[in-house]
Amino acid sequence: MTTSTRDPSGAPLENTYLRSFDLLATLVAVVRTDGTVLYANSALEDALGTSRRLIEESQFADCFTDPLTLQNALAGAGVNEFAAMRYDAWLKRLNHEPIPVHVIVTQTESPHQVIVELLPQEQQARQDREERLANQAQANKELIRNLAHEIKNPLGGIRGAAQLLEMEIDERGLKEYTQVIIREADRLQALVDRLLAPQRRAHQVEDVNIHEVCERVRSLIVAEFPRGLKVVRDYDTSIPELRADREQLIQTVLNIAQNACQALSERMLAGDAVLTLRTRVARQITFGKQRYRLALELHVIDNGPGVPDSIKDRIFYPLVSGREGGSGLGLTLAQTFVQQHQGLIEVESAPGCTDFKILIPLP
Repeated sequence: MTTSTRDPSGAPLENTYLRSFDLLATLVAVVRTDGTVLYANSALEDALGTSRRLIEESQFADCFTDPLTLQNALAGAGVNEFAAMRYDAWLKRLNHEPIPVHVIVTQTESPHQVIVELLPQEQQARQDREERLANQAQANKELIRNLAHEIKNPLGGIRGAAQLLEMEIDERGLKEYTQVIIREADRLQALVDRLLAPQRRAHQVEDVNIHEVCERVRSLIVAEFPRGLKVVRDYDTSIPELRADREQLIQTVLNIAQNACQALSERMLAGDAVLTLRTRVARQITFGKQRYRLALELHVIDNGPGVPDSIKDRIFYPLVSGREGGSGLGLTLAQTFVQQHQGLIEVESAPGCTDFKILIPLP
């Protein structure tokens, strides 16, 4: 551990060890046991709303609504009362309300320095939710794949047997029954093919302009829903190209947009249905337990009735649909494709506004 972040002339030391903290999503400060900040990472800068230059050499306890708890923790670390200590506190921010954080004070190899990590409790809850959704998605994927393979083989046998039986039957009325079997077998086969679609096609990465994707989806939606629907384009044209699978992104946005339009059926009849495609750049954002300097933020927003409360927590589960006759696979596939791009989908829904937000890291 370096004992100071400055050389004898007072210039900041470009220390690889300290700079590595800038890669972390958590807020980190290296602090002397007397409370002086030696180093603050970029996540802490963003949270406090002030520059690293002003944070360093200040008293870190002054950043908290209750400075005494941190002062006691640093004093305890100075006399080796503990190797690590955890507690909850409120972090003050410039021109903003304080935020609740979980504080972790950890000793280092240096006897007079500690590392203080701050994890915003809202961020912790979000990370837990993202991890839970990712685990559920993985479990769903395994279940779907195994189930689809178990269905596929006997399904082919049923269809083949029905075809052979039809060849032996002369009576027209009985042939109608075999046709029902064949048609239903074909329908189930199509469903199985959709279930297995993400595993069958290799991930083909190329440079993709997200607005070309949005325009492709817009043209398909306008063709499918020509009356009573207004499609609003709200693009940030400064967004750089991203490395992605173009077809998967088109399918993802199309699935979400089609779901939205189907929910807008009543508003289309009234002539005031609105679907908005909005793109933005998110900066210094954390998702999936990782911090990204830049990320694509793609919103698909509709002014429909909102996601039914009964399925809000399950909309990405396979075979869960909010409408009669729906397969319940569109959002499941969208989630799978986005996760293959190290991204995630978030949803905020209320009557009159449902917002599906796709987040994908940008280079």
